[in-house]
Amino acid sequence: MNAPPTPQTPHRIVVMGVSAVGKSTIGRGLADAMQLPFIDADDLHTPAAVEKMRSGVPLTDEDRLPWLHACGRALTAADGGAVIACSALTRRYRDQLRDEASDAIFVHLHADPVHIQERAAQRTGHFMPPSLLASQLATLEPLESDERGVTVDAVRPVAAVVDDVVSALAGQAE
Repeated sequence: MNAPPTPQTPHRIVVMGVSAVGKSTIGRGLADAMQLPFIDADDLHTPAAVEKMRSGVPLTDEDRLPWLHACGRALTAADGGAVIACSALTRRYRDQLRDEASDAIFVHLHADPVHIQERAAQRTGHFMPPSLLASQLATLEPLESDERGVTVDAVRPVAAVVDDVVSALAGQAE
């Protein structure tokens, strides 16, 4: 396990979870609260991967590998730290992110699947159709005890979730 971040260590934070759980919204709020740049991993997918998802086809590990490396590199390239919204659904995917950004800390946004499905159904303009949520929920592996990070309830007001994350991260840095 890596040492927790100190005030001198850049914060490289991965806001993770399934589609429609609020990664981008919470990630932006967290980045603002911590005065860090925000990266949306959705922007790092290849056009072929986006089209595959738009068509309702889940990505394979082979599809995800270059994307995960790009996410890790983007996180590492931010010298002063950054917040990235990235699904990071499995331990293996998180390990791949840590291969690029060894000091990454994860914020797992958790919510009841029914609530997430409702959010997904209401969302417009996103390439990820609600039909792929079931495959993401089946793939999701919660953070393990030896992984740096926190799990938070995402079914609350954004400001409350961001405050909880900031407090939890500060507690880990002590």
